[in-house]
Amino acid sequence: MGKIVGSAIVSHHPGLMQPEDIRRLMGAGEDSDLIAGYERLRHKIEALKPDVVLVFDSHWFTTGYHLLDGGARYEGTFVSDEMPWYLYGVPYDYRGNPQFALDIEAVSREMGGYNRAISHSGIGRQYATLNLVKHLRFELSDTPVVSASTCQNCKPHHYVRSGEIIGEAIRRSDLNVVILASGALSHRFVDIDWKPKHPRIFHEDNLSSPEALASDKKAIELMKEGRHDAILDNWDAEYRPHFWEGFGGHYLQLVGALGGTDCRAKGEPLSAYENARGTGNIHVWFDA
Repeated sequence: MGKIVGSAIVSHHPGLMQPEDIRRLMGAGEDSDLIAGYERLRHKIEALKPDVVLVFDSHWFTTGYHLLDGGARYEGTFVSDEMPWYLYGVPYDYRGNPQFALDIEAVSREMGGYNRAISHSGIGRQYATLNLVKHLRFELSDTPVVSASTCQNCKPHHYVRSGEIIGEAIRRSDLNVVILASGALSHRFVDIDWKPKHPRIFHEDNLSSPEALASDKKAIELMKEGRHDAILDNWDAEYRPHFWEGFGGHYLQLVGALGGTDCRAKGEPLSAYENARGTGNIHVWFDA
């Protein structure tokens, strides 16, 4: 019987792919704590020795289906279409797990879901997956990675249901799986001519609004308490107005896989909470 051996919500913002000297310049002499957080997360994953890592990718938008990337191997050089002057020339070479993607689709069809596996070599990579592949060294450990999309014509309960189906597929497998929900919490950008309130760009005072900051902090406290039900119950009123990245689909699918409103997995922050262009970012780990 397969199981989810650990999971996390993980930041992937592109500033983390910049050289350390640039990050320290942005950080008023200190690096982003999200970088140290990647190392803490990597040690946890390496200790678990998962058979596969599933990434809920909040940059891979699809319509009509929640897609699973079912390729056997991914190799190339990444250029971001969002920030090609900033994030480019990144080589990648890592394994997938086609059978895992196909097995999720089979369970989804049986359960009347909308999860489908695809394998098209021409589909570009997203940095919400690649930043994790690089920082968590999945290429070096030869850990298979399967990306799951964010279906954009979904409501919150659709994402939770997608996660529930994936959780069921994992239980029916013989795999030990780590799930990474790759994305920010509140995700409202500051304007292009924005001036920082704090000299350390990563500082939370530079978030898009005090309301977004307060909402994110409340969500983090509830994660630490394992009260995902309280987040789900108040999603529309409390969290959706602050535009979680990718409609919050990365987090909602993760919670669905962990049991939905019954999930009581307590979160362990592995980094400080930080700003990135007005958005709220943190790494939070959940034990199995």
